[in-house]
Amino acid sequence: MELWILFGTFATLLLIGTPVAFCLGIASFATVLYMELPPIVVFQRLNSGVSVFALMAIPFFIFAGELMVRGDIARRLVALAGGLVGHMRGGLGQVNISASVLFGGISGSAAADASAIGGLMIPQMKERGYGVDYAVNVTVVSSIIALMIPPSHNMIIYSIAGGGRISIADLFTAGILPGLVLALSLMVAAWLVAAKRGYPTDRFPGWGAVGGLFLNAIPGILLIAIIFVGVRSGVFTASESSCVAAVYALLVTVLAYRTMDWKNFVAATFAAVRTTAMVLMVIGCAAAFGWLLAILKVPTTMIEVMKGVSDNPIVILLLINLLLLFLGTFMDMSPLIVITTPIFLPVATAFGVDPVHFGVIMVLNLGIGLCTPPVGAVLFVGCAVGRIGVGQVLKTIWPFYGAAFATLMLVTYIPGLSLWLPSLFR
Repeated sequence: MELWILFGTFATLLLIGTPVAFCLGIASFATVLYMELPPIVVFQRLNSGVSVFALMAIPFFIFAGELMVRGDIARRLVALAGGLVGHMRGGLGQVNISASVLFGGISGSAAADASAIGGLMIPQMKERGYGVDYAVNVTVVSSIIALMIPPSHNMIIYSIAGGGRISIADLFTAGILPGLVLALSLMVAAWLVAAKRGYPTDRFPGWGAVGGLFLNAIPGILLIAIIFVGVRSGVFTASESSCVAAVYALLVTVLAYRTMDWKNFVAATFAAVRTTAMVLMVIGCAAAFGWLLAILKVPTTMIEVMKGVSDNPIVILLLINLLLLFLGTFMDMSPLIVITTPIFLPVATAFGVDPVHFGVIMVLNLGIGLCTPPVGAVLFVGCAVGRIGVGQVLKTIWPFYGAAFATLMLVTYIPGLSLWLPSLFR
């Protein structure tokens, strides 16, 4: 009965449009009342959920990303990507994906990537004769790359949801190769669609021009190196690296590029505060929800159920992926990580899956959910930027969904894609 109350209350509130954080908190409160436990337990769990030092990294990484978005970094990265791949078939689509790789290593946010890169690329693609649906499709699905590569704050959330014992440095490193494989898969899909529609290519500007664009983009690109090398080498922790990233982003946009004025600084600060408050509220309420799942022995029950279905890790991972893809269609990524990690991580490890490998699977899987209706936040951002209806986009987005799903299967069943780089750096 306790589980019926917990999940029933949560599902009912979610269906009537209640914010996810309140769904989690109210469902936990109702279950605690039924179990005749002191109601203050919910608030204690909420407080303990956000009183984790590693969470300090999230607001600073978000702030650094906001500064970079408003500091004209995206335009320089797009220019560099254009010089490198703009001469390929469907050149601006390839530029869009390559720019997502570069900018994702700065923002760590799929929504920020879709907004910044989409705001620059979608109007250009429309002017050059590209279909609006194609421009939005490329922008939306390529934004997932930002979730895979450092400084993805969703990797930090996964580490904390997994009990804080999973190395954030390993997670940052593990996502790099899968992120590049995803970019390559999307570039192939973009090339095929562009060739079918007869989209144009640009002239290669020459290596001298590319070198100039690279020099112009170096201050922004260095942020990626500072975060990754600093955390991986042990010079500073993930929390410390986020502070370094925020300070460096401010210095670059104010002193190097001279693009940050007081108005943009205030806007970046307010946006970072708003996003951080939303994320931490969800994490706190999800911590109370997750505590009840543990008390009610949901992870243990799930392991037994999965073992009853099959003892083959291939089948188990496929089932977990399908469940996560389904859940990702109607819930946002951060709460899903906090809720489902305590359930599925023990199942995965019981079948011999490395926690770091499973973290990459989960982040990529739930990232795809951000691009799918009915609650695909990044999908709605892309459609808003492109001024096109979601239904029209969904008619032609399937090649890009296919590329993302193919990458998910490769990452799931080839552990070396995720684990080779961490083992190398160790």
